[in-house]
Amino acid sequence: MKKIFVLAAMFGMMLGISGAGTVLASEEAKYRSELTNERISASLMDQRPVAVIVDNESIALPHYGIAEGDIVYELMNSTANGRITRLMVLVKDWRAIRQMGNIRSVRTSNIPLAAEWNAILCHDGGPFYVDAFFAKAYAAQHFSGGFSRVNNGKPSEFTEYILSGDLDAKFAQYGFPMNYNEFASEDPTHFRFASVKNPVNLTEVYGNQAATANEVVLPFPHNRSMLRYNAQTGTYDYYEYDQIHADAEDGQVATFKNVLIQDCTFEVFDENGYMNYNVVDSGRAGYYLTNGYAVPITWTKSSETDLTRYYDMDGNEIKINTGKTYITLVPDDTWADLAIY
Repeated sequence: MKKIFVLAAMFGMMLGISGAGTVLASEEAKYRSELTNERISASLMDQRPVAVIVDNESIALPHYGIAEGDIVYELMNSTANGRITRLMVLVKDWRAIRQMGNIRSVRTSNIPLAAEWNAILCHDGGPFYVDAFFAKAYAAQHFSGGFSRVNNGKPSEFTEYILSGDLDAKFAQYGFPMNYNEFASEDPTHFRFASVKNPVNLTEVYGNQAATANEVVLPFPHNRSMLRYNAQTGTYDYYEYDQIHADAEDGQVATFKNVLIQDCTFEVFDENGYMNYNVVDSGRAGYYLTNGYAVPITWTKSSETDLTRYYDMDGNEIKINTGKTYITLVPDDTWADLAIY
């Protein structure tokens, strides 16, 4: 990890500051995760997260381990097949994974998004378009294939999972550093988290700009992805294929305190529908949702390794609430079909 992150954490520990990425003086064994702002073991502070590519075809269901993800991206995988999506699940405490997946191939769009977090991508191959991205120094460290196989009665492409111990073995095999490397951002606050004691209330902060957001219907016709606000938990439950998403191993629902939706242009590579989101862009539209309300935002990402930043309509960087986050990139040609109720 870059020195600035470690110094910030030490400074926070001495002063008892409880912002993102700092150790709490009153509980020195914990710090606030840079992914969720939740208290986690301080032993994880310098550890890189992993970004796991998960198949989202109906035959791949039920998934394992998705609800344990700190951040979940959903991206269109192809313009073919009803614009089917895949998930990219970011996990900070990856040693806690018991089973996650199933694992499938990566797409070009995932690579600069995972790079924002200095995350190790875990996937099984990909179309040759990804080769040019992996040839870049910032993306050279990734794990492709060779994870555990589980006999689940499905075709072989749906049988690969990360099981307990797989990632330790991969790090040993490849010799990659487990801790943040020279490509990690010098800014430890990828998200601007609101204080836990003073969480974001969108109606108080933005007044009439905040609109009721109890249901989000995304324009991904194959998966029929949507989110519904759960007033009991104060989070957004994820649905696809007309049913709530629950992990197979424990029935835990994939649910999120924060939802970020980005309007994004894309380019199609070939007749098979392989495509790439233009994730490096500036001032494009979006929405931030939390606690049953939504506000319009814009987003900017200046380079493949730079952080995506989110701004309100006055140009101020937004604050988000402590907890898990769901992020999706909606193709610009179907942005008008996005529905928030």
